[in-house]
Amino acid sequence: MNTRIVIIPTYNEIENIQAIIEKVLSLEPVFDLLIVDDGSPDGTAACVKTLQQAHPDRIHLLERNGKLGLGTAYIAGFKYALEKYYEYIFEMDADFSHNPDDLVRLYDACANQGAFMSIGSRYINGVNVVNWPIGRVLMSYFAGFYVRFITGMPIQDATAGFVCYRRMVLETIPLDQIKFIGYAFQVEMKFTTWKYGFKMIEVPIIFTDRTKGESKMSANIFKEAIFGVIQLKVNSLFKRYQAN
Repeated sequence: MNTRIVIIPTYNEIENIQAIIEKVLSLEPVFDLLIVDDGSPDGTAACVKTLQQAHPDRIHLLERNGKLGLGTAYIAGFKYALEKYYEYIFEMDADFSHNPDDLVRLYDACANQGAFMSIGSRYINGVNVVNWPIGRVLMSYFAGFYVRFITGMPIQDATAGFVCYRRMVLETIPLDQIKFIGYAFQVEMKFTTWKYGFKMIEVPIIFTDRTKGESKMSANIFKEAIFGVIQLKVNSLFKRYQAN
């Protein structure tokens, strides 16, 4: 049985979904795929079902009713992957902003370098972002500084959405208690992993903004990240992070 699965949440990704699936399936070592689609009206899920016919054991699909948020999509995906006994569980965007080739490097960090979480980092070696306006680059970069200042977590790219988890991490974290659904979800997962004492490694990547489809970024998502970090820190003062 394959031990690696890549979770890709989708909403209206018909322009990207076939290409991203075919690229991930072409990689060595082998990666399976789980698409978590939030009722895309553009036919994303139907495209996945068509591709499933050729790869029924490697392409998996969870369909949900409506836009329920990035965080809940990943939580649903994590639970699915744990039920299917995958050892290495990945998060990745559908729009090629994350280079699928880097999945191999994230896997290597967990399989061979002792990491329990590996993070595709835009900022561990300077600023490696392509096609973003300078305002968004600065906002993202200083968001990382803000997270480090508030939480004390030694991660350069805390909002990164390109991640590999060892299953032990996701078995340890009480997934039903993860509360954020936007970019703050990414911070919360890294913060919680760090608080439980798991080793984390940042792997340098080049992030390229999408060229097809529409961005899901919004003011509410950014606001959640800003205020959510403070809430995370305060709540952590009253929690015990001890694995069962």
